Amino acid sequence: MSTSVSQLVKQVDNLVSLPGVFYRVNELVESPATSMEQIGDVISQDPGLTARVLRMANSAMYGFRGKVDTVGRALTTIGTKKLRDLVLATSTIEAFDGIPNELVTMEDFWSHSIRCGCAAKILAEKGGRKAAADSLFIAGLLHDIGQLVIFSQLPDASRAILTRAMEDVNETAVSNYEHEVLGFDHAELGAELVAHWHLPELFTNTIRYHHNPEAAEALQAECAVVHIANSIAVLAELDSTDIDETDAPPIVSAAWQMAGLDTDITAEVVHDTQSLFDEMRDLFLSPAA
Repeated sequence: MSTSVSQLVKQVDNLVSLPGVFYRVNELVESPATSMEQIGDVISQDPGLTARVLRMANSAMYGFRGKVDTVGRALTTIGTKKLRDLVLATSTIEAFDGIPNELVTMEDFWSHSIRCGCAAKILAEKGGRKAAADSLFIAGLLHDIGQLVIFSQLPDASRAILTRAMEDVNETAVSNYEHEVLGFDHAELGAELVAHWHLPELFTNTIRYHHNPEAAEALQAECAVVHIANSIAVLAELDSTDIDETDAPPIVSAAWQMAGLDTDITAEVVHDTQSLFDEMRDLFLSPAA
């Protein structure tokens, strides 16, 4: 396969770009001279985005329920960086909405991704990383974004990869077949894409290492959280708590220790993920009011 990661990122950049409002919000959030009013003004210029942000701010994710009625209040109660991450999440889903592919429905893809985000948030909170929990939700949401690029830009190769994986009695990871066919995997591609978008290191690292957190040189605990969350998401979808009896990706044994967690919380996290997912799916996948 002659197509490189950089070529694919360039190809998809011609088809998909985050809206200008996200880049402007991101620029303002990173500037120490910015006021909350300036950020609120930028978001408020997009009625659809405003409606979705307010719905999210009043969701179970933040616990304010009905108390947040303006973007300004959302900024005050949630914080600028968390609100920036919400804008990133909804912008990414909408940006990829129009890209055709024959291998997966957008609803199925984002449902798994949202489950992963929910699990990552819950795991982070249980591991004493509450301050990073909402960003890890977004990291989980974006962890497989490289797959969308491969599905849409390399459909024949994608079909060959999935066929090999399904026929493999040894249950070799799909990422291994991606390396065989493409020379890289969806984790590498996704990390390069979000780096091209100038997103924070938390997102590039957790995406790049969500299958092998031990390889991460920075933010290893956060990478381990998303790694575990990816498997929990599959368990939640299958309504199971036993990873050995399902097709859920195996969890690297060291990941639990890296994340500061214990395996005995698996059943609880699966249940909590299922509960949070029901609301998050509607928030992210239903049309903005």
